[in-house]
Amino acid sequence: MRAFNFAISLCLLAVTPLAFAQSDNNGAVQGNSNNKSAQVTRTNLTPVLDGILNDPVWQQATVITDFHQVQPVDHGEPTQSTEFYIAYDDNNFYMAARLYDTNPDEIRARQLIQGQNINGDDTADILLDTFNNDRTAFYFQTNPNGVRSEGVWESASSFNSDWSGIWQVESRIDEQGWTTEMIIPFTTLNFDPNTDEWGMNLGRSIARNNERIYWSSFNRSTNPATAGQVNGISGIQQGLGLDIVPSVTVAQDEDYVAGTTDDRIDPSLDVFYKFTPNLTGVLTLNTDFSATEVDDRQVNLTRFSLFFPEKRDFFLQDSEIFSFGNISGAGGGGNAPPGAKLNNAIPFYSRRIGLNPATGQPVDIDVGGKLAGRVGDLSVGALAIQQGDRPGLAGQDVFVGRITSNVLSESRIGAIFTSGNPNSETDNSLAGVDFNYRNTQFSDSHTLTGDLWYQQSDTQGLGGDEKAYNANLNYSTLGQGASLELDYSYFGDDYNPTLGFANRRGVERLAFSSNYRYFPDSNPIVRNFTFVLRGDYFEDLSSGELESSFIQFNPIAFDTHWGDLAFLMLQRNKEGLQQPFEIRPGIIIPVGEYTFDYTQIMMRGSRNRAISPTLTLRNGEFYDGHSTQVNTSVAWEPNRNLSFDLSYNYTDASLPAGDFISRLISFNASYAFNVRWSWVNLMQYDNGSGTVGLNSRLRWNPSAGENLYFVINYNFDSQAGAFSELNANESEFVLKYTKNFRF
Repeated sequence: MRAFNFAISLCLLAVTPLAFAQSDNNGAVQGNSNNKSAQVTRTNLTPVLDGILNDPVWQQATVITDFHQVQPVDHGEPTQSTEFYIAYDDNNFYMAARLYDTNPDEIRARQLIQGQNINGDDTADILLDTFNNDRTAFYFQTNPNGVRSEGVWESASSFNSDWSGIWQVESRIDEQGWTTEMIIPFTTLNFDPNTDEWGMNLGRSIARNNERIYWSSFNRSTNPATAGQVNGISGIQQGLGLDIVPSVTVAQDEDYVAGTTDDRIDPSLDVFYKFTPNLTGVLTLNTDFSATEVDDRQVNLTRFSLFFPEKRDFFLQDSEIFSFGNISGAGGGGNAPPGAKLNNAIPFYSRRIGLNPATGQPVDIDVGGKLAGRVGDLSVGALAIQQGDRPGLAGQDVFVGRITSNVLSESRIGAIFTSGNPNSETDNSLAGVDFNYRNTQFSDSHTLTGDLWYQQSDTQGLGGDEKAYNANLNYSTLGQGASLELDYSYFGDDYNPTLGFANRRGVERLAFSSNYRYFPDSNPIVRNFTFVLRGDYFEDLSSGELESSFIQFNPIAFDTHWGDLAFLMLQRNKEGLQQPFEIRPGIIIPVGEYTFDYTQIMMRGSRNRAISPTLTLRNGEFYDGHSTQVNTSVAWEPNRNLSFDLSYNYTDASLPAGDFISRLISFNASYAFNVRWSWVNLMQYDNGSGTVGLNSRLRWNPSAGENLYFVINYNFDSQAGAFSELNANESEFVLKYTKNFRF
């Protein structure tokens, strides 16, 4: 029966492109109100990718020079001149930029490791809305070292920075500033072949001034809805649309406690095929995640589950298709935008698949298939996975289906269905519908958004209230003025998204968030002030009593012209415990209602400097006692080869039930030999587990789509204290090579 069900799921993946083939038409919504537009040049020339703009193709290319500031002054005059060049041929989109700088010695270019954060450097970027729908877009960014950084806009308000694609870039610094050249293959993009008009934006940042410069923007915002237009794209090709990505892993695992060693060689294969230019199918066999980055440890002082972002490329690819409602994390994760609700009701949370929830260790994926893309004004996604056996649990099959349609000028409506329970033999399914409303035409200064969604789970053995629903209204601005958000949610007692994430059930929630942002005209230090008032209230459905609530007031928060941030926060919390809560082993907070106030101060130095510290101090009442929390970190980048990041999170709590101290220490040391070779090391310790974890990754990345990893993972007992009397528990040595062959 298991094999039959999985075969049916794969058949659904296979026939979907055929079912939609006849309806593939231009569904782009012409709702973009931005007046910026350009005609892109078609060429039969190819640039030599070296960061030098002396190729004949750039003499033919369309030149764009009309840029303005987004920060610090909305539509202000940039402090430096900028020239972008765009062109295309049958197979590639070409972009180059001459980024003039009157002080080339002050150009920031500290990041040399591919895939790492380049926000503290000078950057150049391009956004391509290949469906011209004002909602979704591909984003490519680089720094003066030619480090690639990319992502996808899942909607105009949600950006997934974990997506990666195959493209090429080279940059260099010279006496006039710096230059960059990009080649973006059309095989990397999904697009509508029936339209010759795409949304596009071009931008740069000047780190030392904390200055952002763009071609097109609205009210300090840059996203697909605020992009300009590029016209004249036609006759582009994607070849056969076939990518074959084999990889092989050689590994040795050793358990020092049990005295066992396991050697393994694991080949795996991913096959990507574009049924149409905007609809891609993926088949994965014996999927291996050995070289995936480890999770950052978190300390949990609440009675609710923590959220960890997705880091595995297979699930991150096309993750924007599976995003649901106004919730970040669906289908992929990544860093959530401000205001995104990570705390509940994600119908599809891909970390449920291929990971043991108790240990966090990988679970084999024997075979999987995925279909994702767009057909006219519809976005479709389907995922079927056959998960391997693990001790105590036979392998499980799971399926996720998602469809959305663009409606109105900037909005969408959709549905999702999930089936399967990867961590239990109990049957489970879920169905949901959502509507996302967005209106940037609402006023000259504000954007109006609204969200409605409904979910219904069905779990074997449960017959109670299994529904969840939400309504959200947001009137916001990134410029000067007031913003307000209202939110209502309901989560039934038996709501159970086994392929999703829900850390609360049997509650309803009412929340609001408001702020006022002010930009002083001539303050030599402060760029903007923000005043914040927020509230959140959860009520237990069965008792009608309070579960938890808070009211937060920031009487002062400000950003400096150099990118520093500081704020003062006052907060009152209420917690209604229906059951005793063991906050630490042996320390139990009894049933009752608790009210506690605390004060928090936060200061964060700009990443534009070589040394950037962060300090958060929180002091006040904690349940029926007192606590002091100190979270501090310092990042040091002495040059573009070396970087260090040390963080220390400390909590000292005194409660009638007992006292405890919590410590979490993390140290990251990285060395970049050049833009292709890097060595990244992460060591973490927390006294809750009393263990030290070491993850060391040597990476060779000669080009996008080809990687060689050598990874060392060690886990030590450190019961005597932080990094003291270390005793090895287990180790893993991994050598992995993968290469993308594109046809």
